[in-house]
Amino acid sequence: MNLKHLRVFCQIVDSGSANLAAEKLHIAATAVSMQLSNLEESLGGKLFDRSTRPMSLTTLGQYIYPKAKALLSNARQMENEAKGIASGDYGWLSIGFVRSTLHSLIPESVRVMREEFPKIRIDLDEMLSEHQAENIRKGTIHIGISRQIGQYEKEKDMIYIPLIRDPLVAAIPINHPLAKKKTVTPSELDCLPFISFPKDPFSKFASQSLNYLQEHGATPNVGHEAKEIQTALGLVAAGLGITLVGKTVAKNNRTDVAFVPIKGKQLESEIFAITSSDKPSLVVQEFIRILCARAMH
Repeated sequence: MNLKHLRVFCQIVDSGSANLAAEKLHIAATAVSMQLSNLEESLGGKLFDRSTRPMSLTTLGQYIYPKAKALLSNARQMENEAKGIASGDYGWLSIGFVRSTLHSLIPESVRVMREEFPKIRIDLDEMLSEHQAENIRKGTIHIGISRQIGQYEKEKDMIYIPLIRDPLVAAIPINHPLAKKKTVTPSELDCLPFISFPKDPFSKFASQSLNYLQEHGATPNVGHEAKEIQTALGLVAAGLGITLVGKTVAKNNRTDVAFVPIKGKQLESEIFAITSSDKPSLVVQEFIRILCARAMH
């Protein structure tokens, strides 16, 4: 199966017949029939019921048609953008980010970047902080937006741009008595199971959160492990436990979860940008400028 075969198939459907499709594609009718047969052979089934006039789509054809249209549209868009990048008419910026920054820096920064540089193609790729440096080396992303707790090891071939110091707060079910308090102590959080996230062997966030609670008088019992922050907050909303998140996450977030500051020595996380120590491209430099401006608000 290739794009040419899919294009012929979609044109037959759109035109209503193989002959009309051949005219619109400016190829011989025999070539249309051959490419359709090749496509059906590769898929292992008939796309048209040829016993009807006009031909009607089989179940396989009905399944393939919308997906083929979407695939062809995406291919055209990719080709146009790639040609624009190759010619210098367009730029490309790929951003890796941790999901928690969707509640603070990422949306507004990307919006401003798109407004100021409409000819820049922006790709967003969610990934843990621990994976971002390697993906920058591979060229998968140009810049990462990371979150770390406490001291973290800096890669020698990367530069780190601090953006936000973000204290952690307790996420508590809205109908729990602790949700009404202005602050809570770590030991008070023992009344509910702890919801640990992200569930990933490379992430240190969960273990660092638990260590903080233990060092400040709590004995947390892990009741659930969530893959990512929104799942963890959903479990909190369901009354299944508590967790710790950055204060910036609380802004414009769920109304069925209370975000309560922790009394005493607060645990802070740091949100920062990471990119290669090689001179960043002008596109990356401009995005860093926008990030820093948003972080100051």
